[in-house]
Amino acid sequence: MVSRGNGSRLSRFVHSFKYASQGFCYLIRNEQNFLFHLIAGVFVLTAAVLLGFSTIKLTILLTVIGVMLSLEAINTGIERSIDLITEEEHPIAKTAKDVSAAAVFLFAIVSVIIGILLFFEPITHLIQS
Repeated sequence: MVSRGNGSRLSRFVHSFKYASQGFCYLIRNEQNFLFHLIAGVFVLTAAVLLGFSTIKLTILLTVIGVMLSLEAINTGIERSIDLITEEEHPIAKTAKDVSAAAVFLFAIVSVIIGILLFFEPITHLIQS
């Protein structure tokens, strides 16, 4: 593992973007749920713009999408860390993985509810016109 504590503050700051982009690329290449949520987020944002969402509604939507993607990333980090610590199936390791996956699942449900609340009225108006 490369030491990330060397160099000037500016150098460490610049490198932090490099490491973050490597993590983002890993998620896109290796995590199908992250990729699904990313594609769904782009689709939903496109639909929101086409439906003329207000700045407030777009802000809510972007926040929900950002939190969803962040939770997927954190879940992956937790799972990979546990895999590094133990290769055997341990009940506590399983619980940690299951609970982090449950956090993603719970927010996915909340995201769908928020999406319905945000899109219901504009879609209803579109259908009626």
